[in-house]
Amino acid sequence: MRNEYDFSNAKRNPYAKKLKKQITINIDENTIDYFKVQAENSGIPYQTLINLYLSDCVTQKRELQLSWK
Repeated sequence: MRNEYDFSNAKRNPYAKKLKKQITINIDENTIDYFKVQAENSGIPYQTLINLYLSDCVTQKRELQLSWK
């Protein structure tokens, strides 16, 4: 290992904004089952589908609309 490194020509990681963070989340069983069926039909893992759906909500700036009856 060198004592010093030259980073003057270094480039930023272009994927840094796309890094994922592992979390624990509680999701209803019927919701998970829905995405698992979608995963079978599309060939995309269900966790990836959930992430894609949530990412789309962020991109489209969807607002949560709740109505309690």
